[in-house]
Amino acid sequence: MKSEKIDFSIITPSLNYGKFIGECLESVDIQHDVVLEHLIYDAGSTDETDEIVSRYPKVRLIQEPDDGMSHAINKGFAAAKGKWVMWLNADDRLKPGALKAVLEFAAGKSADVIYSGWDFVNETGSLQRSMTLFPFQKTMHCYLVCYIGSTAAFYRKRTVIDEGHLLNENFKYVMDGEFYNRLASVGKKFSYLHSKLADFRVHGGNLSLRHRNKRDRNASDELVRQKQFAESATIIRCYGQQVMHSPPWVWFADGILSIFFRLNKFVFKRVYRWCIPLVKLEATSAQKISGKEGDESSN
Repeated sequence: MKSEKIDFSIITPSLNYGKFIGECLESVDIQHDVVLEHLIYDAGSTDETDEIVSRYPKVRLIQEPDDGMSHAINKGFAAAKGKWVMWLNADDRLKPGALKAVLEFAAGKSADVIYSGWDFVNETGSLQRSMTLFPFQKTMHCYLVCYIGSTAAFYRKRTVIDEGHLLNENFKYVMDGEFYNRLASVGKKFSYLHSKLADFRVHGGNLSLRHRNKRDRNASDELVRQKQFAESATIIRCYGQQVMHSPPWVWFADGILSIFFRLNKFVFKRVYRWCIPLVKLEATSAQKISGKEGDESSN
């Protein structure tokens, strides 16, 4: 298959997520009216991942050690052949018709990054709440560290990946926030598709939530949690416009700006949600019959 004919490259990092990866693979497999490749980078799973992936012959499984999630995704970025590239975590899902909607939205646009809304689902896949957004606000995005969900974001390979913009592998938790802020800082264009393209699964093993929400933490857990906060603070220091850089005043400024932009985000989300109708995703007849068509409601 020639690279110029591949519309999307989907990169999935994986390690012992056999409990969820079947739904991830199925959600990609049922995408229609697009040409795609799905690359799974597995760091050495010892569960049923290998057997589940083998049920999908079009999926390419690369089993080799890596230096963490960011490194695995970067390997996928380097190997990608599609015009648009995304990473979809092994516990997340694309909604039926999502990729067709992105392809149609991208036609004639000069966007480097296309992003959309998503649904939060629980461990069993049931809807918890919906997240829809609004057109990109660079300064707001910086001081909130990241409000774009990587599970519903797509990068133009020619202007992002091929120019050498990859994840910073020093970031282990907020690698997406650093990536988007860096792209914005060099002038890359973000376009918002007012729809819901994916499901983000919330469960006890999420990398970003594993230590952050634990009530009974030991010293090791707390150290990991502080490293996660340090990544967020580093993003603000590097990409923000603050004059102050030293504590304690910089902490005070961060708090004020964070509250200000959170209020702005609250207003923007609701104005856009109330005034602009969601782009409905087009599922095939088979998907509708099987009940796989995505929920189009928004809270």
